[in-house]
Amino acid sequence: MTERPAWIAVDWGTSNLRAWGMRNNDEVLFERQSAEGMNTLAPADYTSVLKRLLADTPAADMQDLDVVICGMAGARQGWREAPYLETPAPLEMLAQGAVVPPTDDARFKPRILPGVCQKQAGAEDVMRGEETQILGLTALKPGFSGTVCMPGTHAKWVAVDSGHIARFETVMTGELFDVLRHHSVLRHSMPEDASGGDVSAGTADGLALGLAEPERLTGLLFRTRAAAILSGKSADWCAGFMSGLLVGAEIGGHKSWLDGTGTIPLIGSARLCGLYADALERVGVKTEIIDAGSAVRAGLSAARKQLA
Repeated sequence: MTERPAWIAVDWGTSNLRAWGMRNNDEVLFERQSAEGMNTLAPADYTSVLKRLLADTPAADMQDLDVVICGMAGARQGWREAPYLETPAPLEMLAQGAVVPPTDDARFKPRILPGVCQKQAGAEDVMRGEETQILGLTALKPGFSGTVCMPGTHAKWVAVDSGHIARFETVMTGELFDVLRHHSVLRHSMPEDASGGDVSAGTADGLALGLAEPERLTGLLFRTRAAAILSGKSADWCAGFMSGLLVGAEIGGHKSWLDGTGTIPLIGSARLCGLYADALERVGVKTEIIDAGSAVRAGLSAARKQLA
């Protein structure tokens, strides 16, 4: 029989959720995934999703099982709103903002961690979930201060200073790629039946251009279409070029975040972090890739210790 977990770690996103059964020493016993993200649920649905997710595990017959949750379950439209902490946000106090959502199942003792907001006029911003990954980063790398880059649909640039999220900025690079790829005139250069082959040449060209001239992004994007029409560039080249151009422009536009920094942690998927690492290497910045799942589990574990 599978060992009973000591607690459950949950990253509940907009579109998906991931849950891990954990030992007290932070070893993972099992992992569960679901497409039942916040967008698909009403507040009354969350307990039943947990029941289904854990139905075939020994967690199902336990009482008061700790379930520590980060992400969009704490949004206003989620299970229960966990109000934002304001920057500069002390990571050691993240769990103090946790809320207890309603549940009709005594087996679970769920608590939802807050997000972090930035209220300064002209720099308003919010995050939910990334703050827990940052807490995890500081658990994995004690004493870390500096810039962190978190590639994704909505990439985050975060300044960590003495155990605080000092400031951050959200960049919609991933979502822009998706919107342009499927809903703009540029889609004609990357048809749905494209081969999905080697995009490396286009990516390299796009990165170089975006890094050199980030201020020209809106004009340079149309080169994706023009190069297909006039120079016969393939759909693979075009997809790579647009991706590289967007990432290059993001990094080129954040050069001030790189001044005086040492090695920059990249938290996210291996594929995306690899692309960002390539771009940052081109401007002389060393990086360290940290798996997003490892970071969020470390953060949820650190928060659980704060809650004890």
